[in-house]
Amino acid sequence: MSLFLDSQEIDYPFPVKPKPLSVDEKVHYRDQIKALLIQRNAVLVAHYYTDPEIQSLAEETGGCVADSLEMARFGNTHPASTLIVAGVRFMGETAKILNPEKTVLMPTLDAECSLDLGCPAQAFSDFCDNHPERTVVVYANTSAEVKARADWVVTSSIAVELIDHLDSLGEKIIWAPDRHLGRYVQKQTGADVLCWQGACIVHDEFKNQSLKRMKALYPNAAVLVHPESPQSVVDMADAVGSTSQLIQAAKRLPNQELIVATDRGIFYKMQQACPDKTLLEAPTAGEGATCRSCAHCPWMAMNGLQAITTALEDGGVNHETHVDSLVRERALLPLNRMLDFAAKLRG
Repeated sequence: MSLFLDSQEIDYPFPVKPKPLSVDEKVHYRDQIKALLIQRNAVLVAHYYTDPEIQSLAEETGGCVADSLEMARFGNTHPASTLIVAGVRFMGETAKILNPEKTVLMPTLDAECSLDLGCPAQAFSDFCDNHPERTVVVYANTSAEVKARADWVVTSSIAVELIDHLDSLGEKIIWAPDRHLGRYVQKQTGADVLCWQGACIVHDEFKNQSLKRMKALYPNAAVLVHPESPQSVVDMADAVGSTSQLIQAAKRLPNQELIVATDRGIFYKMQQACPDKTLLEAPTAGEGATCRSCAHCPWMAMNGLQAITTALEDGGVNHETHVDSLVRERALLPLNRMLDFAAKLRG
């Protein structure tokens, strides 16, 4: 059984696009960042959806480019005293929850996530209170306060396995916040899932009619889809998975052309994994014209070289992530459950 709350249209506070930098400016800021990382005993942790120049800089400086689960693992084990998290707000909060003794900086504290914004902590807590018999599982793309209300935190890379495990124990689930991922997990496991009605503005824009037209143009291409996409798009996929799982699928599939339905930031690492293949952006609802995201998260785009430099220069005055101590203690429990479960899956 799968139940869904009535959806509400949210007026998201989209940020202004960063001003493009010249080649000389990029060189200047890259050099500055490399020096500042050493000075501050800091490491750069970047999500797959940040711009390629940020991902390459993280690699060059001994940092990490990963999905949210691997980012959490990396920050938890790296000896640096300062983590600079190039991503969105919940990623910085997660890093701080797992590493309270470290300074956690973000290029901007205004980098939001539509899933986080669409799941207000008090409203979600009230909803959980109305269903006390259910185990609360929240996606990593949520605030520290929402995580603190949960029994489990989960990422897309282990969502199916975790819900299948809980279902085998006879547990009924509250899932938040992504409705598409919730529906996908319920369909894969058959679990009893009561789902909050959130959505990622990037993945929600992929539509099957546009994808069918593109598939007709590239009949030999494989279709790779993130499960935050609508069910009709997932149904067309040759591979469905998290960012890291899609990169592995790109390597594994024999097709030389790949249509990819997720944030185009993934192309940097995916092309590294299979340099001989052609990667094609799946069309969004707006097909490059009137869409809200055009296959790239507007908040991820805020993580620019200049912003990273400023965050390292000011020592955290306007860029440091803080989490209330009580919230942190409560959120740490479901986060550690996630990490322990993921470790068992890896064997």
